Amino acid sequence: MADHNLNFYQQLAQDYHLIFQDWTQSIMRQGIALDRLLRAYGIAPPVAVLDCAAGIGTQAIGLAARGYTVHATDISPAAVERAAQEAAALGVTLTTGIADMRNLKNQVAGDFDLVIACDNAVPHLLTDADLALAMENMRAKLRPAGLLLISIRDYDHLLLNKPRATLPQVIDDPAPESSTTDAAKRRIVFQVWDWAADRYTLTMFILQQQDQSSDAALATPDAWRTSTYRGTYRALQRADLNAALTQAGFTDLRWHMPQDTGYHQPLVTARG
Repeated sequence: MADHNLNFYQQLAQDYHLIFQDWTQSIMRQGIALDRLLRAYGIAPPVAVLDCAAGIGTQAIGLAARGYTVHATDISPAAVERAAQEAAALGVTLTTGIADMRNLKNQVAGDFDLVIACDNAVPHLLTDADLALAMENMRAKLRPAGLLLISIRDYDHLLLNKPRATLPQVIDDPAPESSTTDAAKRRIVFQVWDWAADRYTLTMFILQQQDQSSDAALATPDAWRTSTYRGTYRALQRADLNAALTQAGFTDLRWHMPQDTGYHQPLVTARG
């Protein structure tokens, strides 16, 4: 994973929750969807889970809240620190560590019944060599017949027209108690994608409406803070990920689509 993608998550960690309508609800909703799928494979709490692309904890906290024994790791120290803080704030128990998914064998102790890497983290691996190395390391952390679960965007569909941007998501948040106005604050989130063959650079824009001064002379009707974050992805098709999983020794590969799982991205499961 290139340094600029590490920087992407180091910088985004503070604002990652803002890309969701309600991040706490998303944690619980994703936990429910993943738990339902895992139980169909005979995996249920309190089995040991390694989330090796945990970010600030969206899936790790959701599964831990449902009784799974979760160790959450990520390449970004800022993201891992926030995941620990958010879990504690929600009264959820998990452990954390800093690790690169290409080096789990050396950076993560023990083995697990389930290894997950969700929310399109694997496509940050831009070369076949890095992808193969990550799959090898994920398999090395699984107990015999353990399960791997990965989610990615539906690149088989996206590559047909290579979209240049996502539609803006407009979110109205209630004004905090300390606000000097009674008005809700608005958030606008969207992405711009710049393509080069099967790679694209994503620029995320988060626009936040600011609190207004109680002094009419100081109030500005269009006070916004704009934050931008940039990362690079490979548009990884399902056949390419299947090939990397098979090369690493995984078996029983199965794809599960959002309309069947209630999860927001396609999911692939494989046995170690």
